[in-house]
Amino acid sequence: MRRVTWYFDFISPFAYLASQRLHVLVPPEHELRLVPVLFAGLLDRFGHMGPAELPAKRRFTYRHVVWIAERAGIPLKFPPAHPFNPLSVLRLAQALDCRPDVVDRIFCFIWLEGRDPNHPDNWEELAQRLGYASGAAARAAASAPQVKAALAANGEEAAAAGVFGVPTLAIDDELYWGWDAMPFALAALADPARFAGGEYARVAELPQALQRKPVP
Repeated sequence: MRRVTWYFDFISPFAYLASQRLHVLVPPEHELRLVPVLFAGLLDRFGHMGPAELPAKRRFTYRHVVWIAERAGIPLKFPPAHPFNPLSVLRLAQALDCRPDVVDRIFCFIWLEGRDPNHPDNWEELAQRLGYASGAAARAAASAPQVKAALAANGEEAAAAGVFGVPTLAIDDELYWGWDAMPFALAALADPARFAGGEYARVAELPQALQRKPVP
């Protein structure tokens, strides 16, 4: 058995797509650990821009996601606006120990039903679906200091591992980023030796011939 860690943020439609295949594709003999992280924190850490921050990339990404979902047969409906603030639902998942059923319900609430989780009525409904008596009770659980600290620790863990985007599967010391990298990750899970030598090993240590200078 090998430990597989999946880093995700509910803000990512690609993470939603991956979530709908993850438990089917990862063999049950492997331990799958779900780790929510704040994608914006990773962007800040590595000095990256999110796809929604570039208008042309934003338009392309959203249309591409719809096409991927159609092609994969995964039902998808974007929430009313994107990006949205995912912090409350990330903390809510953390408060409920990131159970697979909780993570799936939150993803589907946002990306299958197309709901804004931050709208007060929607938050109330989501809280009750997750077993809380009220939205206020869910808010209190998600705002607990230990929950906030745990989510922050997840971000530190992810950054230390080199995670730069979501979703990312971490298998041993290797990272597999994105929906389209899932077959690559699963191939590595099935046959670890396959990618240990040859051209795979050479390109992993390939030197840079040019480095782009920062824009002043």
